Amino acid sequence: MASFKPTKIQVYPKLGEKVTQDTLYWKNYKAPVQIKEFGAVTNIDFSPVAPHNFAVTAFTRIHIYGPFSQEPVKSFTRFKDTAYCGRFRSDGQLLAAGCEDSVVRLFDVSGKVALRMFKGHTKAVHVTDFTSDRYQILTGSDDYTCRLWDIPNATELSTYQEHTDYIRCGVTSKLNRDLFITGSYDHTLKVFDARVDKSVMTMDHGQPVESLLLYPSEGLLVSAGGRYVKVWDLLKGGQPLVSLKNHHKTVTCLCLSSNGQRLLSGSLDRHVKVYNTTNYKVVHNFDYAASILSLALAPDDESIVVGMTNGILSMKHRKSPEEAKETSGQPRRRPSYRVFVKGKNYVPKQDDYLVSKPVKQHLAKYDKQLKKFNVSKALDTALESWTRLRKPEITVAVVKELDRRGTLKNALAGRDEQGLSQLLNFLIGNLVDPRFAPVLVTAAEMILDIYQTVIGQSPVVDRQLLRLQELLEKEIDYQRDLLEVLGMLDTLFASSLPKKEVPCSAISRSNGLAQEEARPQLQAT
Repeated sequence: MASFKPTKIQVYPKLGEKVTQDTLYWKNYKAPVQIKEFGAVTNIDFSPVAPHNFAVTAFTRIHIYGPFSQEPVKSFTRFKDTAYCGRFRSDGQLLAAGCEDSVVRLFDVSGKVALRMFKGHTKAVHVTDFTSDRYQILTGSDDYTCRLWDIPNATELSTYQEHTDYIRCGVTSKLNRDLFITGSYDHTLKVFDARVDKSVMTMDHGQPVESLLLYPSEGLLVSAGGRYVKVWDLLKGGQPLVSLKNHHKTVTCLCLSSNGQRLLSGSLDRHVKVYNTTNYKVVHNFDYAASILSLALAPDDESIVVGMTNGILSMKHRKSPEEAKETSGQPRRRPSYRVFVKGKNYVPKQDDYLVSKPVKQHLAKYDKQLKKFNVSKALDTALESWTRLRKPEITVAVVKELDRRGTLKNALAGRDEQGLSQLLNFLIGNLVDPRFAPVLVTAAEMILDIYQTVIGQSPVVDRQLLRLQELLEKEIDYQRDLLEVLGMLDTLFASSLPKKEVPCSAISRSNGLAQEEARPQLQAT
């Protein structure tokens, strides 16, 4: 009796991700270094001055880390409650931070005790930033107010109470000391001028605003809130330019690359998206283990630092040129060829007694059912969730084998609503795939022939059949459009080819007569 031959699974070409310059650039980081903080990491800010240390705000502490240090080089712990928004001044000498106790503290980076304490807010202060002249601080609070403070005199300069909900983000202009922008949970962004006692521009984000970012030219403003990232043109009166919805949960932080050509957004869905700032398409994606609250990039994109809700601080450092060459130049090591052929070529001698070892054949579940001629159970096994979703080529191979045996119709028949729904789901997901279409079209025709009498009895099956019909109609339209495009291209290619003249010296092009025959006729006339 001949041995059973397992079903041959056809190997299809993998549809891998497209490798672009962005992919190579953003993947050129080492494995992340992770540090456990005391609480959720709500803010990360890089010092603008070398060696570009960064301040990490988490729970009741602000830690300052060096570019490559895994231990804080400086800690500020004089907070009575949760600290917020530790920000460096442009000279890297001072650090401002808000707190849950409504007091704003100003620290000297080289000291420990607060140089100034600004009291005036009545609720938690979540926003702090320095103005461009270095002598004033902007603060935003849960008491719905934003205030400007004078650093030398430790006095309040002005108060603005135009928002109707918590102010959770704000940014000052680096080109004009009087301009600053705030974002609030009342869905609005407001542009303020310190020379005027009210806001000069208001924009509606449509969601509670979590983060703001000004482009270096300060002509464009980016806001994040809800699942949306929106870009506004400030030079055109706050006109919305782009609305991006690439995250599945609330976007919490924004960041710009060193050259200003890439925008990064972090979200509670554990992803960091990288956008091209010319067309705002996603060019890369980072995955993390927990929801992201804060994000920062070092100058020249040397490091990417992310803070998460579980208190983990993740740091990725860029590979040096030597390390990048080593990793790209060394392919993954595999066992040498001689390991696999060891002993295969050994020939027994004349006096040796050869004991043959029976080779046990391991069959897959669907092959075991096919061996027993249980065609319906074999198809059921191939339609199991993991197989049909992760390895659809196995399901297609089983369908092809059943069709070759002439038992596909028997395997498809006699199914209940759930079984038929499972089949139709698989067809909807894979029928228009050019790799599987030749096999699945036959199966689809058989299903319609077998179950045409039960159409209208199950709303679930009816909906799936309608979806299948829409899918096929769209695919047919696509194929027609492609054929039209191919016809146009053929015409263009044919017209662009150089025309070659055929030599015809002895024949006249006018009437096809030889030149010698044509001359007497002309003379006679």
